[in-house]
Amino acid sequence: MEKEFTNLINKYRALIFKVCNLYCDDVESRKDLFQEIVLQAWKSYPNFRKDSGASTWLYRIALNTAISNFRKESKKPDRLPFTTATFEIPDLVSNDEKENRTAMQEAISKLTDVEKAIILLYLDEKSYEEMSDIIGITISNVGVRLTRIKNKLSNLVKSTL
Repeated sequence: MEKEFTNLINKYRALIFKVCNLYCDDVESRKDLFQEIVLQAWKSYPNFRKDSGASTWLYRIALNTAISNFRKESKKPDRLPFTTATFEIPDLVSNDEKENRTAMQEAISKLTDVEKAIILLYLDEKSYEEMSDIIGITISNVGVRLTRIKNKLSNLVKSTL
């Protein structure tokens, strides 16, 4: 069981890192969150029925853990602003693209926890059904929320540029 779990974590390591990068501002917090997500996955692994895909199951654990952790951390007064360093983006893009990406990252940082989770899943090209399973809302609610989030991001980006 340990080897199977380790292989699963290694296979979906990038998924966990994406969630950690979205919800944590500094490297140490990301490492702590990564460990917490793996711990929570380990605790619930014996109950994993494999009805849904492993990535769906792990996304749900990662997002729930990150949101819980984010809420605990948000009660602390020292919070750093969301920066482009969070995504560790290489300098292979033009200045206009950098401005647009920075504006989008700033806009995403202003979203609620659930909105961040939904947009992350959308950017990861998850289907509405997969998003519904991971977030725990209906498929139609995913569509409604995603439309609202896109509009919100559009307005936030326009106001930044």
